[in-house]
Amino acid sequence: MNIISNLLGHVLRIIFEFVNNYGWSIIVFTLFVRLLLVPLMVKQIKSQKAMQDIQPKIKEIQEKYKNKPEKQQEELMKIYKEAKINPLAGCLPLLIQMPILIGLFNVLREPVKYGVFANEAARLAADTGFLWIKSISANHNIILAILSGATAYFMQKKMTTGDEQTENMMKSMTYVMAVMSLIWGYQFQAGLALYWITSNLFSIAQYQLITSPLKAKLADSKEAVIENEKSGKKDRNKK
Repeated sequence: MNIISNLLGHVLRIIFEFVNNYGWSIIVFTLFVRLLLVPLMVKQIKSQKAMQDIQPKIKEIQEKYKNKPEKQQEELMKIYKEAKINPLAGCLPLLIQMPILIGLFNVLREPVKYGVFANEAARLAADTGFLWIKSISANHNIILAILSGATAYFMQKKMTTGDEQTENMMKSMTYVMAVMSLIWGYQFQAGLALYWITSNLFSIAQYQLITSPLKAKLADSKEAVIENEKSGKKDRNKK
């Protein structure tokens, strides 16, 4: 984890040298990280759409081999292989973000140690506040906590789509994430809360600008394939 923290610390230092404001540097850093994750997000959406398309086959196998778990798993793996789907692909962006979040926690707690600033005097000179935040290193900021919880709630709510069972599970996750984000926003350093809020806002904008249009495009392409298959069958029947 020290390797990740050192890397993130030096990236934040380079951004700070250009921006010359600690708070804005964290926001720019967040946007930089999230933009790097966009290709993974696109891959995640395509994987989710492919998983939705094969749900009828999955349910059929689960019902057929409900008393034979080993055979069920074997058949499911065949379906995934045929559809070229990795069931874990949807978790990849989250798995990548967790080390970044932990590494950034270390960086913001000890920015001198991880190379953001040359010494403590430089840190104190830079940490003069941001907007209403008195110190990026301070915690227990109630406004940041509320913003952290609220943005997490709306982010999860945007992503609550699917069948009834999935929606019920996602609704529970929405409230859990909102409460956890509220607690994190209050207990952790203001800089980390700022990262989390910016990341949530990016996710909301990303859904509106990229995720939703891409899902619609994938759905349209699937419908077009089905229509073509139906047309092909009609033509063959006529012959």
